[in-house]
Amino acid sequence: MKRYIEQPENKNFDVVIVGGGISGACVAYEAASRGLSVALFEKSDFGGATSAATSKLIHGGLRYLSYFELGLVRESLRERRILENIAPNFVFPLPFLIPTYKGGVSSNRWVLKLGMILYDLLSFDKGHTRDKSKKLPVHHSLSRKEIVEISPLLDKKDLSGGHVYYDCQSFSPERLTLAFIKSAVAQGARVSNYTEVTDFLRSPDGRIVGIYAKDRLTGRNSVVRGSLVINSGGPWAGTLLDKASGKKSPHSIRMSEGIHIIVPSITKEHALVLQTPARRHFFLIPWRGKSLIGTTDKDYKGNPDEYHVTRESIQEFIAEINATFGQEVIRYQDIIHAYGGLRPLTDTHTESSYSTSRRYEIFDGASEGLPGLITVEGGKYTTSRNLAASVLKVIEQNLDRTLPRSMTGKRPLFGSEMHSLDDFTEGAIRNNPDFLSQTIRYLVRAYGTEYSRILDLAREVPALAETVNPDGEILAEVLFAVREEMAVSLFDVLTHRTGLGTLGLPEAPLLGEIAGVMARELKWDQAKTAEEIESVRRRLGMPV
Repeated sequence: MKRYIEQPENKNFDVVIVGGGISGACVAYEAASRGLSVALFEKSDFGGATSAATSKLIHGGLRYLSYFELGLVRESLRERRILENIAPNFVFPLPFLIPTYKGGVSSNRWVLKLGMILYDLLSFDKGHTRDKSKKLPVHHSLSRKEIVEISPLLDKKDLSGGHVYYDCQSFSPERLTLAFIKSAVAQGARVSNYTEVTDFLRSPDGRIVGIYAKDRLTGRNSVVRGSLVINSGGPWAGTLLDKASGKKSPHSIRMSEGIHIIVPSITKEHALVLQTPARRHFFLIPWRGKSLIGTTDKDYKGNPDEYHVTRESIQEFIAEINATFGQEVIRYQDIIHAYGGLRPLTDTHTESSYSTSRRYEIFDGASEGLPGLITVEGGKYTTSRNLAASVLKVIEQNLDRTLPRSMTGKRPLFGSEMHSLDDFTEGAIRNNPDFLSQTIRYLVRAYGTEYSRILDLAREVPALAETVNPDGEILAEVLFAVREEMAVSLFDVLTHRTGLGTLGLPEAPLLGEIAGVMARELKWDQAKTAEEIESVRRRLGMPV
């Protein structure tokens, strides 16, 4: 992939998309796959904000049943199955254990049993997967003794038993978002990261007909014209609306902070669904040999550009976790890594962001004096593909064109063209005996059918074949990220292209090796390399 902003064309696109998170990526893919000319611009890195700050789940949203959002749950469950089919190397079944307790209605064994039955009914098509290993079983109930055997740290006071149900885990939301970007590019879309929209281009009659874009790497300014502009800015959608209208927009986008912490393994095979004393739920999820705990749900009032995870937020979450277990199971010094982000929510009337709906809304700017601008707000990662299909209906009306039917729910994403992940992986291991099996397994999951391109780089430069972590990752991934995936910073490579930094700050020697690969490829001098390393230390280090 090449950054479009470096060599922009003098053309009028059908659709110009502002925002390269999962929503914008899906809209770009959906639009390009249906024959529209598309340009997408992201002011930082693709999938680098909200889309990277998830619990790494593709799920139906069991708790939404308590708010009677049956439509949202059904949509999510359908999209979960579709993602299993079109992204088999990224989306995997995962058992979830939810303990039940005597006394409370929300954690009552029989109330939750009814919820489990309804969840199974709403996911009636979960067996319709191309890869048979992706089929999800129905829920089953466990005794108190069985629950304690699986998770001995649970608070045992009034524990009555529990249930196990199945949802899915996303191996790498960052790379899954990138797979949608790559799929859009394969269909002809032009994309560019580190490109900020500084203003909107208007016709004499006031219609928005494009954007003014600034390349943040070179400082170069460009004008990009489009019949329609899609505002998919996530937490920044309100800022973009203000910029478009020249005044404070009537749309109020609520922002919720969600943080996650990674600690040494607490649970092995099952994810835990736990309820705090304040009746808020969070997950404890096995991930890469560690336990991922999240998320919080706290209103955020500040500038999204200034958001960062604080020690205070982490300590508040630790207190919640320990209170839920009824004992101290986590201390601040136990935390391997912490990350967070802001979720844009459309409902501003509920008492707390936790109870706010995760539905999405699509606004046609013509009703508010901004013809040519369509704004996407809210939503959840799992339903982003369907959100894009809904956006295309609005685009179709605005362009007054009849477009082909959507095929994104049936075609594998770029790099995910495989019938059986297990068969594909075993074949890759047999065909590449000069690499460790765990390296092949990791590369197939992260890169799908492109895994062999990483191996080719490693064979050309043997030093890049070095295995650098227990997952089997190799330094050739770094070079591939720079040459083929538009990575321009050390932070991008560590957190959005590879898993080298998603478990926290790498040790100094490894960090130096990774930076060295990038420095040689991008012609960084010593000062630039040191600056990149220091930036990563600051961003990936634990808050003090």
